[in-house]
Amino acid sequence: MEIDKIVADLKKERDRLVRAITALVGAGAATGAKRGRKPGRKAATTKRKRRGGISKEGRKRLSELMKKRWAERRKKGMTKLGK
Repeated sequence: MEIDKIVADLKKERDRLVRAITALVGAGAATGAKRGRKPGRKAATTKRKRRGGISKEGRKRLSELMKKRWAERRKKGMTKLGK
């Protein structure tokens, strides 16, 4: 029957793959290989698209507002001290 031959071939292929995997894993353990990226290989350098953020004008406006805020807080703190 055709199916029996196919199943037998698949089992032979499975056994061959198991032996190959065992040999590779055994070779890695014997040499003390570690998991992870291979030495000397660098990560892919991809430019990430910036999302949102703040423009130069926005940064300047925020800086001015914060300076004003801190000046008011310093002024308020000095009035509490009686200066």
